[in-house]
Amino acid sequence: MHKKQTFLTIFILAAVILAILPFVTTLNELMTRIVESTRLYQIIEKIIVPGEVKLIGVLLLPFNLDFVAVPDGMIINDIYVHLSWNCIGWQGMLLLLVTFIGGLQGNFTRWSKVEAIIIGILGTFVVNLVRMAITVLLAIYSSQLFAIIFHDYFAAFVFIVWLLFYWWFVYGYVLITEEA
Repeated sequence: MHKKQTFLTIFILAAVILAILPFVTTLNELMTRIVESTRLYQIIEKIIVPGEVKLIGVLLLPFNLDFVAVPDGMIINDIYVHLSWNCIGWQGMLLLLVTFIGGLQGNFTRWSKVEAIIIGILGTFVVNLVRMAITVLLAIYSSQLFAIIFHDYFAAFVFIVWLLFYWWFVYGYVLITEEA
């Protein structure tokens, strides 16, 4: 029963997100401004962003690009690409945490719940890295417009697909029901 409820929650989230995507982008800007007023983002920009830039560089190795990591982004084939704290996927992580609330309800073993959480967090991290690498490739090989559209809109769809796959995988192969 919890499986159906979790997938139903994801489908409802997907429908709502896609229906109100322009408003979500605007709300994201508002949340960004609120976080920026607290200056908490500066810690993320100084510690997490440079590491993620280097990981994106690793993902771009097969494309044989001239890649240089800089503190607030990267230079690829003489094109500067800015990466801020707001691009690292915190919104997706927040949505993942929301699905944990309903998805991990039930008579599952504690260890299988821990495994599910670890897989979810790591998977979301990797999906966000791949999403950022695709955005960079679009900026380099296509146009800034396509990169922005992907970054602002299509990335939400990619994350919803990730959530659907994640919960299918976790329910099918990770979560173990406790025996009474």
